[in-house]
Amino acid sequence: MTAQLYVLSAPSGAGKTSLVKGACERLDQLVVSVSHTTRPKRPADVDGVDYHFVDEDTFHTMIGEGDFLEHARVFDNLYGTSQRLVEQTLALGTDVILEIDWQGADQVRRLMPDACGIFIVPPSKDILEQRLRGRASDSEEVIERRMRDAVEDMRHFSNYDYLIINQDFEHALDELCAVILSKRVETTRQSTENQPVLSALLS
Repeated sequence: MTAQLYVLSAPSGAGKTSLVKGACERLDQLVVSVSHTTRPKRPADVDGVDYHFVDEDTFHTMIGEGDFLEHARVFDNLYGTSQRLVEQTLALGTDVILEIDWQGADQVRRLMPDACGIFIVPPSKDILEQRLRGRASDSEEVIERRMRDAVEDMRHFSNYDYLIINQDFEHALDELCAVILSKRVETTRQSTENQPVLSALLS
């Protein structure tokens, strides 16, 4: 069986996590890779489900041992994707989504050039700021920094294969699922997964 790796990036507040969750609920054989992070564990977080929580020393040891497909520092914390876990999941025929920033996406593309890149943006800066403020969990300083960083993040959208503007959630979710479904019926994948059917048809 063949499977596809997706690299999905977006500025904070664009709705990336909700869209990915919706896609995984709607489509079978699709999972999100659970990243390692040095970010402090929040009360609602579940270790091994939301993230693999490690300290900085452990994280740097993993970097030195080449464990990560990609890693980056984001908002003062380190995040990384286990190459072994991603490759094992793909080998089982399950599509994998990486929710990572543009820095990590660049690293993944160098190691796995067949990865499909999807970038999500909000319809406007005003709406992005409304969404960030609607969380009611970040300080004014954090919101201002996230807004500045969002502009820098969005400058990299052209490095991705697909661009989704998340103005209406259901429409954006339809577009994300359409990308995934279209990749599943590409000739290269179909010819591998359905070789017996094609052989019978052509005999």
